[in-house]
Amino acid sequence: MITNTPIALLEQAGISYETMQTYVVIMVALVIVMTVMDMLHKKSAKYFFDNANKAKANATTELSAGDKVGIAAATIATDVMSAGEFNNPVRRLVHLLTMYGFILFNAATAVMIFGANGADAMWTQIWHIGAIMLFVGSFWFWFCFKVDVVAEGNSPFNIDLRRDAFSLSLMATSVSALIWSFNGNAMGWEFAFVILATVSLFGGVYWSKFSHMFFKPFAAYDKRITKADGSAENLPTITRDEPEQQKRHSMELLVDAPMDMGLGIKREKPNHY
Repeated sequence: MITNTPIALLEQAGISYETMQTYVVIMVALVIVMTVMDMLHKKSAKYFFDNANKAKANATTELSAGDKVGIAAATIATDVMSAGEFNNPVRRLVHLLTMYGFILFNAATAVMIFGANGADAMWTQIWHIGAIMLFVGSFWFWFCFKVDVVAEGNSPFNIDLRRDAFSLSLMATSVSALIWSFNGNAMGWEFAFVILATVSLFGGVYWSKFSHMFFKPFAAYDKRITKADGSAENLPTITRDEPEQQKRHSMELLVDAPMDMGLGIKREKPNHY
């Protein structure tokens, strides 16, 4: 079944590739417009620029263009492509499955639609692999890593549409695509399910965490820049193991305390507190 997608059947059902291309362009435009609206509403861009200017004033080292290119490359390789911010290897796997599944699924969709060849064997396989990865990653996150489910003991079936819109849309998109492909009914209820899921995903950016995907790389890059130039995100740079910092403690116990003191909290996961 993974060598065929219903995309090729849509044209036979009367929906031209030009119509499909228009739909994709509309979805992309919605993402752009909604992301800009989100930036204006949360003033995230203003925050980043203001914070960058403040950090520049506090910098102790001037970075060259080459330094910044190197930091950008490290950010892409570590924070973006390999999700290096996750210390938990299983959580990282869940994130990577979801991210790369999303990329493969949408890239394959775009290639087949704009290439006017929804029956291309290689891309239909990539389409299915991406949908399966997205399905596994999004559902794995929802039932095993969603904070209010794991840490607070809430039911995974408690839904807050505003907070959970992005996760639910990802899950619905993967499920609807796989059902659509399995049933092979190009213009049935399965296709309506796919349209509803994708519209909620790409058209609901303003109300979901979709735009977070664009902000994270910039935040990671900015964090590396401030560490390299010495501004340290405008925070104190003295660590607890330095004599100057140890002298600040009024309690004698903390003056010579070992650096790993208190890490026993990591022995047990914070379940149902």
